[in-house]
Amino acid sequence: MRREPAAHEVTSLLRAWSDGNKEALDRLTPLVYRELHHIAERLMAHERPGHTLQTTALVNEAYLRLVDVQQVNFQDRAHFLAICARAMRRILVDYARSRDSTKRGAGQVRMEIDEGLTAEWSPDSNLLEVDDALNRLAALDPRKSQVVELRFFGGLSVEETAEALKISPETVMRDWRLAKAWLYRELSVDKDG
Repeated sequence: MRREPAAHEVTSLLRAWSDGNKEALDRLTPLVYRELHHIAERLMAHERPGHTLQTTALVNEAYLRLVDVQQVNFQDRAHFLAICARAMRRILVDYARSRDSTKRGAGQVRMEIDEGLTAEWSPDSNLLEVDDALNRLAALDPRKSQVVELRFFGGLSVEETAEALKISPETVMRDWRLAKAWLYRELSVDKDG
């Protein structure tokens, strides 16, 4: 049976890696791989069936992008997972942008942002709409955009999101509710208009 890594162990390795210790990354990877794979599974669940990018490939691509990052000061596990989720989101958006999206609207699927808030969107092309909406939200309120990214794309809990953003869990919940309502409105307008 595989042991769960202690939070301080992950944080220590992240800091060592941030300080330039490449061996720390080699030791860190197996400790966080399962969580990274879970984030990738969560993201890939919303992609079209038969998507050519597989979960493991998404994790590996995110890993390769992170290895090349210079001067990132990872604060802790939650911060690291947030950056990984952002990298995976960027990979999927880049992939969707590179595809010919002439079949807009085909293969509609339902996707729940969270309890009771659903939006209809199709794989790939609508990931671009969600990305655009999140970018618009980030221009208006960066923290609310980060909350959505961490909670929805990263799968972080309210407490982990609060820790990563250095805010209270209550603030996370308030931002989460407001951001979901804003995104629902934006995505509905995009769909209707």
